[in-house]
Amino acid sequence: MKRYRFGLSIVLLSGLLIGNFHLTPATAQPLVDAVWLARHLTDDHLVVLDIRNQIDGGSQAVYEAGHIPGAVYSNYLTAGWRVTKDGIPGMLPPIEHLEQLIGGLGISNQTHVVIIPGGVSALDYGSATRVYWTFKVIGHQAVSILNGGYAGWIKNADRPVETGINTPPATPFKAALQSQWLATRADVSRAVQSGVALIDNRPPAQFEGQQKHPAAKRFGALPHAANIPQDVFFNSDTGQFASQTELAQLWAQHGIAKDDIQITYCNTGHWASLGWFAASELLGHAKAALYDGSMTEWTAHDKLPMMHTTHPLRQ
Repeated sequence: MKRYRFGLSIVLLSGLLIGNFHLTPATAQPLVDAVWLARHLTDDHLVVLDIRNQIDGGSQAVYEAGHIPGAVYSNYLTAGWRVTKDGIPGMLPPIEHLEQLIGGLGISNQTHVVIIPGGVSALDYGSATRVYWTFKVIGHQAVSILNGGYAGWIKNADRPVETGINTPPATPFKAALQSQWLATRADVSRAVQSGVALIDNRPPAQFEGQQKHPAAKRFGALPHAANIPQDVFFNSDTGQFASQTELAQLWAQHGIAKDDIQITYCNTGHWASLGWFAASELLGHAKAALYDGSMTEWTAHDKLPMMHTTHPLRQ
């Protein structure tokens, strides 16, 4: 089966020299670099998923003007990776919806997916980590993010880029919910009462109660939460995700150990996916979960407790 429309001789030759093999979940690393991807572009069972969107200045038109060879396109903001439920934006879609969305991209349960963000900011990387988290929550383990994103790919002028659009045939995809990575409002309520580690990935001004998201009903943060803001996950000098050493120091500063139960949150579960990815996938914290509804859901219930570190009387 022809995987993409515009074959490039250099990529095909590379595939012949290196050889194709089936990448299993055990060989799928959370982050892969551009060198790795260039070597594996023509591997069987690998799909490059370009999710560039308005956050990073991307769109389908931008994708069609230039993308990694073979990449399929799915706009993170508009394709249905998140939905509104009971008035709360950014929630995990129904399982059946995700099965159709993913299968429609030519991704099967045997596929190793490499997600391509723009690679320009922490907010942009949040698109990739949220899609990554979605795959993991529905039971797909063979998934990676291109560290450096598309911006990192094109830094090397020798790396191939193609134009046009790839439309692979739909394939069956079956989800299997892994609820251990998904925290509900009830889970967070119990965490607040029991002292479970809560990690707020919003900017300090929102954590401290000086500002709030337009969709949040109240100022402040969850009681006893620690603030690890979203911008620490992006290294602006390299365009890559923060290193494991830097991340380990951040978690240690807040006294959060590898075996601790921990829940990340933000406003809509976008920035919180950065925190979850760092904890679960890069630091190996097996008991990390993401609060999907985050502050937009929590603050919609006026009897749920809040912490106001800067403005204790602000409501």
